[in-house]
Amino acid sequence: MPPPADSTLRILVVDDDPGMGKVLKRLLRAAAHTVETAVTGGDAPIHFEKGRFDLVITDYQMPGMNGDELAAAIKALVPIQPILMVTAYAEQLRRSSGLLSAVDMVIDKPCQAKELFEAIAKLSDKR
Repeated sequence: MPPPADSTLRILVVDDDPGMGKVLKRLLRAAAHTVETAVTGGDAPIHFEKGRFDLVITDYQMPGMNGDELAAAIKALVPIQPILMVTAYAEQLRRSSGLLSAVDMVIDKPCQAKELFEAIAKLSDKR
């Protein structure tokens, strides 16, 4: 059971794995957050332009536009937009200098619910 949300957030989840998107959506909704999903980095800006989000959660490796390209595109529109990357490539990406300059935090996939909610709390505190 997820911890109670301090405040309801509007979150965009971008992951090319529909199963992972569903898991994140269910988990976040159980914590009273409003969640929209996109299955490609290319689809995400369309969702993003339709509405304001408190947080964007994205995967890294996606067809068409990967997570760091998506983060850069979103930050070009809204420079203060918090972006969390949840990826199986977290450790490799952390070692790559400058690659994730538009990403605020990276956590490993698969992640534990506790780790996800801690990251969300840290990023929502920065808003």
